[in-house]
Amino acid sequence: MASAPVARTKIPKTALWIGAAAVAVIIAAAIYLERPAKPPVDDAAATPEAKAYVSQLELSNVKMAASENFMQQRVVEIQGTIANRGSRPLSAIDVYCLFSGPDGREVHRERASILNASGSRGPLLPNAARPFRLPFDSLPDGWNEAMPKLVIARIQFADGR
Repeated sequence: MASAPVARTKIPKTALWIGAAAVAVIIAAAIYLERPAKPPVDDAAATPEAKAYVSQLELSNVKMAASENFMQQRVVEIQGTIANRGSRPLSAIDVYCLFSGPDGREVHRERASILNASGSRGPLLPNAARPFRLPFDSLPDGWNEAMPKLVIARIQFADGR
């Protein structure tokens, strides 16, 4: 018995491109959703001792740049250097980034860590400086696109006092 010829159906190229694009979007979404979340930031107010030490901190070379990530989202990045001009080692420094609208009123506030000594670099020692990088990917449309005001929110001393 001879087998009947099998009819081959041709898939349109457009359908193949749509399928490939859908697979790429699914893979990109999975990668994006699997990225580590930002560590939670302690919202506790600065202690009086930390407030007195703020004058010993120096922000320098602060600049802002915008780019697009692989998901075509706009990412605003603030980079700079934090210097400890005081006499105590520091294990953590958080800042409030205050973004303003065209009228000068605050439209967005975000707290971010510019120093976290739990990593391999250790504490910020006296008379030492360290670079920082703060990426923001969800700023409101009403932002005036000017450099936000950076305000020290928390200082944690490495010596435990």
